[in-house]
Amino acid sequence: MTPTLFGRWQTRLLLLATVGVLVSIPFALGLIGSGANIVYFFILAYVAIFGLVWDVVYNYLQKSRWDRDWPAAYQFFAGIWEMIFVFCGVKIFGFLPIPIPKEELSIGAFLLHYSVVWLAVFMSSQSLMRIIFPRWRFRGGQWL
Repeated sequence: MTPTLFGRWQTRLLLLATVGVLVSIPFALGLIGSGANIVYFFILAYVAIFGLVWDVVYNYLQKSRWDRDWPAAYQFFAGIWEMIFVFCGVKIFGFLPIPIPKEELSIGAFLLHYSVVWLAVFMSSQSLMRIIFPRWRFRGGQWL
């Protein structure tokens, strides 16, 4: 079944709040990246917040496709678009506040964190969600 908008929101928030947080912890502790900092949780929160808005657009675009499907390649391109948007908001234009000066956030650390979180969330949505919530797909992505 094609995910509903409410299902998209539930899945996004669940995966970012669990998998995204677990993946961000080593970055926040300084085990990976450019040092210990909570800025990674801010980035994760921006991805979640703005993702809710983007999901409205994705849901509209998905309905215009003949099969109402959203292939994995589209998810990949959506992830790139979201990364560019959050990167511009945090690092280039600075309209998204972070707890450190935007100059101190390295491009490499941002790209590594975003990429690892996106990959972990994508893999979880394609595997773990189907195992833990077997009827998740048949309810339009809703798990509640």
